[in-house]
Amino acid sequence: MANKLKKQFICKMNKAVLKTLKKLPLHLVFWGIVWFFFSSFFSVGSNNENFIFWFSTILSVIAIAASYVFAYYLIPNFLIAKKHKQFVLYTFYASVFIVCAVLMTVVFGFVFFYNLEFQQMPALTKNSGVILVCVLLIIALTSAFKILKDNYKSLDEKKTLENKFLQTQLQLKEQELKFLKMQIHPHFLFNTLNTLYGFTLKKSEKAPEMILKLSSLLDYILYQVDKPFVLLQDEINHIEDYVSLEKFRFQEGLQVTFHTYLMDEKFEVPPMLLLPFVENAFKHGTQIDGVINVNINLKVDEKELNFTIENFSKNKETSKKGIGLATIKKRLEMLYQKKYLLEILQEEALFRVNLKIPIKK
Repeated sequence: MANKLKKQFICKMNKAVLKTLKKLPLHLVFWGIVWFFFSSFFSVGSNNENFIFWFSTILSVIAIAASYVFAYYLIPNFLIAKKHKQFVLYTFYASVFIVCAVLMTVVFGFVFFYNLEFQQMPALTKNSGVILVCVLLIIALTSAFKILKDNYKSLDEKKTLENKFLQTQLQLKEQELKFLKMQIHPHFLFNTLNTLYGFTLKKSEKAPEMILKLSSLLDYILYQVDKPFVLLQDEINHIEDYVSLEKFRFQEGLQVTFHTYLMDEKFEVPPMLLLPFVENAFKHGTQIDGVINVNINLKVDEKELNFTIENFSKNKETSKKGIGLATIKKRLEMLYQKKYLLEILQEEALFRVNLKIPIKK
């Protein structure tokens, strides 16, 4: 365990060293420019190159030390951390240090290069106020750059985290949506296979046609249902296949009317969105005078799809629950959030479902 921690520490240190080495050339270039600025600015009115060299070098060292203290210690640890009192206090201490360092630099030039003859010094090098402003300007620029860089980095990290969070949410929703689809399949297969079983027992000549329609429905469930959207016409075709299978089963005991009005055949809907409502109507429909009546109306205009299905049902509780109606509601919520309308109404013996969703072209 100790060896593992040691290796992790060494690895982190190596990464930190490499990161610092990558930044080193840029820092050297920047401070080289600062030194050149000090050298050019304070050399006005002076021919003493040796004095200007050392004077600019000492000011650069002061600016470097103060800039790194502000940029890498005071600002991140106190200002950004909202420890304002400590920040003001330490800024005051740093300011005192900077003022003293600037005054000592002036004294250094006055004593060692001009033999205490103050008047012979260049005007700019003996003006403590100008020197202090130049140093503070460099400190302010470096601190501002560091703050902007950290803010940009924070925004970038926040955006990355948000993208990862949204991606994770999307993956979870996709998995949940697949699970909801899987909940629908067993009910649908159970009913259709029961119908086929009845025909095979009777050895009906219609069994091959029924198998063909069932094969088409199974293809739709097993393959097309994995697509996010399918053509509305495909959904209608499979609803008609399902209705045909139920007519085979009920014979004269089923009366279905299916009216459709489509402005465009290229409209798309999520697969298996309407079929469960049809399945539910047949499953819980009640015979009136020996006939189950189901009315289906589908209308699509430029803005929305309006789907209505009605059937007679005596058992209110069973009808309202239906086959996976709660599952269907949850799926609609995931697909359309608050942009859909689902009404489930019970009027005496009539059970009606009305669905409105925005269309996709």
